[in-house]
Amino acid sequence: MNVALPTLSLNDRVAEQIRDRIVRGEFQPGSRLSEVALSESLEISRNTLREVFRLLTKEGLLRHLPNRGVFVAIPSMASIMDIYRVRRMIECQALQQAIPQHPARKEMREAVAAQKQLREAGRWVEVGTGNMRFHKGVVALADSERLNTLFSHLLVELRLAFGMLGDAEFMHAPYIDLNAHILERFEAGEMEQAAKLMHDYLTHSERVLLSVYARRMSDAGMEL
Repeated sequence: MNVALPTLSLNDRVAEQIRDRIVRGEFQPGSRLSEVALSESLEISRNTLREVFRLLTKEGLLRHLPNRGVFVAIPSMASIMDIYRVRRMIECQALQQAIPQHPARKEMREAVAAQKQLREAGRWVEVGTGNMRFHKGVVALADSERLNTLFSHLLVELRLAFGMLGDAEFMHAPYIDLNAHILERFEAGEMEQAAKLMHDYLTHSERVLLSVYARRMSDAGMEL
């Protein structure tokens, strides 16, 4: 029996489009979103956009400042640490328990290949997007739609943190070959090794991100 998938509402579709633009680095942390320009580009009413703004504000992706407008959120140090804590729990377990023949390996392969091509072209922001695609593939190994949805939201918040740093090459270049190495171990059936590599990878990434993030926030005179 075929089960009909739920149809997303207009608000949900628009919210997903805005999340996607944040992931692609089109909306930078702290930037003001123009209600007029965005409603026109998305071809929706301003009332609909305000509803979407309220939804994304509840998710912590936007901030509404009275008499000033709506701004892309700037994540805190605490939220970054929490994101990485959750990532280690989800991604390492997904690798440990998956099988090498899982269909998600195709997404992981394609993400690594795309990252290598983008590296050659020097398109570092897109390398970061490819990196997120790889990790979404890892989470897909768990075969859980709830985890997929949760992880997609976490990656939007994480991209906001990366957006504060302003040096995409520095943040993403070291992890292209690490992704490829994790994929190699996974496809070789070495699940424990792949999971350990992922744990070490995420711990290193968190430390680098927090260190640079704290310095940039301090230089900008912002609260951590």
